[in-house]
Amino acid sequence: MPLTAVRAGAYLHHVAFESSNPRQLADFYASAMDMVAEQTGEDEWRCSGPNRRFVVRRGTDRKLSYAGLACRDSDGLEELKARARSEGLDILADPSPYFQDGAFAVRGPDDQIIVFGVAKADTVVRKGLQGPTQHLTFATFDVEAFEAFFHGKLGFALSDRVLHADGTLATSFVRSNHEHHTLACFKSNRQGVDHHSYEAGDWNVIRDWCDRFASLGISLMWGPGRHGPGNNLFIFIEDPDGNWIEISAELEVVHDRPVKNWPQEARTLNLWGKAILRS
Repeated sequence: MPLTAVRAGAYLHHVAFESSNPRQLADFYASAMDMVAEQTGEDEWRCSGPNRRFVVRRGTDRKLSYAGLACRDSDGLEELKARARSEGLDILADPSPYFQDGAFAVRGPDDQIIVFGVAKADTVVRKGLQGPTQHLTFATFDVEAFEAFFHGKLGFALSDRVLHADGTLATSFVRSNHEHHTLACFKSNRQGVDHHSYEAGDWNVIRDWCDRFASLGISLMWGPGRHGPGNNLFIFIEDPDGNWIEISAELEVVHDRPVKNWPQEARTLNLWGKAILRS
């Protein structure tokens, strides 16, 4: 089957999370993640920084409301919509404020809402630390179902897999553009979001993010380190609801190579040392 999502050049444009205290969460992202927070409804806030956007809606803590993936153009979007229809997927209404008319959503294997669209022009130039929204990683009971949906039905490309000793999937990384992964999924004892990530660009900008967190009294929960799959440098912090936030740098650019299988071990998750194994 064709790599339809890759042909559409889709990239993670924004994420929307639920929270029982949306104002507190929005204030945290404004401060910690160098964004501007605006209340856009009785129970909704939008946070924006340079090429990064985070939406907070009142609801259940740590629950993804939806993820917005922007396509390169309307032709790619329409091809992706046609692919979704041909695979028997229900085409849902677009809940995002950031996309032009014609955007659509689908429901993933763990009931997550994934929106595809063409981004509206951003008329406000935001200043601040480098860190575009980059990738979203899920936790699931069934990594095979994740891979079958995003690779098999929507045409994301497989980059890498992590395998348990018995050959079952521990992690799957899929991409919809040149970066190593747009979405990924860990086998876990729960369903939901594992983390979402922002791309710092290089090691010096990760340093600047660490200095910012330190000035705000925010401790790193993991890192600095370097992942095996993707080869990216990373740090992690946690927001007030318990969502994990990754600042990443130098993620592998994939042009044309075979899918690599990695063993499920600590050095796969962190070539430098301590790892947080999900399964």
